[in-house]
Amino acid sequence: MKQKMIGLTEKYVYDQLNLDASGHDWFHIDRVRKLALHIAKEEKRGNVFIIEMAALLHDIPDDKLNDDVDAAWGKLDAWLQELKLDEDRVKAIQEIIRTISYSSGQLKLPSIEAEIVQDADRLDAIGAIGIARTFAFGGKKGQPMYDPELPVRENMSKMEYRKGKSSSVHHFYEKLLSLKDMLNTSTAKKIASERHEYMVGYLKEFYKEWDVRL
Repeated sequence: MKQKMIGLTEKYVYDQLNLDASGHDWFHIDRVRKLALHIAKEEKRGNVFIIEMAALLHDIPDDKLNDDVDAAWGKLDAWLQELKLDEDRVKAIQEIIRTISYSSGQLKLPSIEAEIVQDADRLDAIGAIGIARTFAFGGKKGQPMYDPELPVRENMSKMEYRKGKSSSVHHFYEKLLSLKDMLNTSTAKKIASERHEYMVGYLKEFYKEWDVRL
């Protein structure tokens, strides 16, 4: 029964996000799911069904992807009800999705399952894939690739983080380079180390080419 629910949820999420061009498409979801299951296996902790379901559904009500967040949450709730999940599982999945977002701030996470899914989502925001997703999202938002005249924003409100003027390269300093120190599990921290260094090297090369230093 659990595998049937997961299979149905895969199709549901694929249908919702397949055409996304902001870096939050089905392939992102699938990578987060795989990362989360790997972390759970290595850590030997967590309910893998809850982890997999939350990883699959975590972007359905994301405020970056929905103009009406309440309606998006209603859509998620309706899907969980359609699966006839028991109340405890529904609550566990909802709590994970509600608390893991970077824009939610440093909320206390409700469970090891939430820690694992958050780590998986953050790992997909760094490294080579993270770089590609950053520029995809920036282009989707219509923000510049880089503008050296813009300041790096600090201590942002959620509104400033979402709506303020920035560039894709600035996003590395405003979020991505700090993620390796914001992970919960030792497994994720090990994976993040190499991905972080890749981003640092990329930025060095970016500035070299930006300044046409031959």
